[in-house]
Amino acid sequence: MYLRYRFYYLLSAVILIIAMGYAVPPLFTIGRIFFWLLVTGVVVDIVLLWSRRGIRAFRTLSPRFSNGDDNPVGIRLESSYPFGVHTEVIDEVPPVFQRRDILFLADVRRMGEATITYQLRPTERGIYSFGRVRVFVSTLLGLVQRRYTCCEPQDVKVYPSYMMLRQYELLAMSNNLTEMGIKRIRRIGNNTDFEQIKDYVVGDDYRTINWRATARRHQLMVNVYQDERSQQVFSVIDKGRMMQQAFQEMTLLDYAINAALVLSYVTINKQDKAGLITFADQFGSFVAPSKQEGQMQTIQEALYAEQTQFGETDYSALLTGLSRHVTRRSLLILYTSFTSMASMRRQLQYLRQLNMRHRLLVVFFEDEELRDYIEYKPQTSKLRSQTTESVYQHVVAEKFAYEQRLIVQTLRQYGIQSLLTTPRNLSVDVINKYLEIKSKM
Repeated sequence: MYLRYRFYYLLSAVILIIAMGYAVPPLFTIGRIFFWLLVTGVVVDIVLLWSRRGIRAFRTLSPRFSNGDDNPVGIRLESSYPFGVHTEVIDEVPPVFQRRDILFLADVRRMGEATITYQLRPTERGIYSFGRVRVFVSTLLGLVQRRYTCCEPQDVKVYPSYMMLRQYELLAMSNNLTEMGIKRIRRIGNNTDFEQIKDYVVGDDYRTINWRATARRHQLMVNVYQDERSQQVFSVIDKGRMMQQAFQEMTLLDYAINAALVLSYVTINKQDKAGLITFADQFGSFVAPSKQEGQMQTIQEALYAEQTQFGETDYSALLTGLSRHVTRRSLLILYTSFTSMASMRRQLQYLRQLNMRHRLLVVFFEDEELRDYIEYKPQTSKLRSQTTESVYQHVVAEKFAYEQRLIVQTLRQYGIQSLLTTPRNLSVDVINKYLEIKSKM
């Protein structure tokens, strides 16, 4: 049993009235009456609340959460009290969220129900443990609270961002992928398979006009081609210490994992075979390329347990593992992080060998906060007050950004395709680059 603030406020008022009764005698009598009315109200409140077990609570959530996305959690309250009650609900969420605002107020009508919904955004993969739901109930008098302990402790697994995957899937079904920033790549090569002949519409390439069919139908007809199928596309993820860098509470590894999951879906949707490779100081997980129905689940389970390592990335281990597991020329999309030209040059010989045996796309990250810092122009009135230290900081930041652009140019000089992108735009940029490469293969 808990006494509410209202009880203490009323009790303080009663004490004040009784105390004033020593100066004004009638107030002493009034204070005593109010005191016994307050005691009676507390007794009535206790009888009403403890007459039955009047509240049940049920927590509803998905058996798995999507990393980096808002996941809904619902709490349903059921009341068997023959009168309306006021409730305060505390859900014991996993400590990793560091949430101190999971306190909800809800009024439940007599013999009625109420539903509470809130969102949780995990930023790490793993198992999250929920505790119990605490419900504090009071009547309209509001003098006493009764606590109910509901729901059993519950564990939830946090997987790579499957919500983003569903979003791409729905947009693909409605043919609205351009809303996500996915570009329509116009085919420029001839390495495609003939699919069908269709009526010409504005925007079709005039070079694909089928003149024989046009002559027979007396209207323009064009050939439709589809991309070559059954190509092997591997998402190769670096798990070295540089991938521990965080952006908006998520590590670069988690961004790479989410992008690899979405890319695998797009790859299979394009009738290519999607595979997965992870590595750090040693060759890690390997998922053979496939386009079968259960491949996405296999890739998701493999990505679920991946964690960054504290050692230096060993690209020779990647080269050796690829030689042993992948014999067919494939498209390798390598997610990594280069902080300087020196770090890239140490791995350049291995990248060149990978590019000779396969088609390689190196994806590394641009620091968005650093870019905003460089682009920020202080007001003229503040320029004089800038310290030497701040000038040095801007110079170092610009040098770092310049080296990243220089890495892109150096890789291109050796015939290695590269993509410098921010974690926020990673998935969209990688898919666009894959579609661009596929149109040229």
